[in-house]
This record gives sequence, structure tokens and C-alpha cells, in this order.
Amino acid sequence: MLLQLPKDVIPEGQFSERELLIELAIALYANGKISFGQARKLAGMDWFSFRKLLAERKVPYHYDEEDLNEDMNAIESSFA
Repeated sequence: MLLQLPKDVIPEGQFSERELLIELAIALYANGKISFGQARKLAGMDWFSFRKLLAERKVPYHYDEEDLNEDMNAIESSFA
């Protein structure tokens, strides 16, 4: 997906692509649009780093069924 942002809204060079992806991931997660797992992947961060960032930003952690399934898969794969 290609996203073009107006230069008068976000001047070129003000934010890196990674910074914008992190901000987008936080906003979508905080508004319940994507799961924690989807948000951390969008942000390109591991579980602990993204969780810490959410805590620093005072964004509540929402644990849903998709997060549980992701955790269960991670646990199962670590024992395989």
C-alpha cells in the first residue's frame, strides 16, 4: 500500500518512515482498529518493546482472543 501525505501537513523529512509506522500502529491499536500483534508488526517492534512504548504513552493494553491465539502459537513453537 502506498500512502501519500500532503507536504503541508507533514513536511518531508520531519519523520522517518519507521516513526510514522509506529505512530500509525499506536493510533490504530489505541482506537481498537487492529490487535496488539498486528500493531507491533506494523511498528516493526518485538512484543516487549511495543508493550513498553504503549505503557510510556499511557495507552491501555487490550488483550483479546487474537492476542491469546498469538501467544499460544508462540508458546507452542518454542517447545517444538
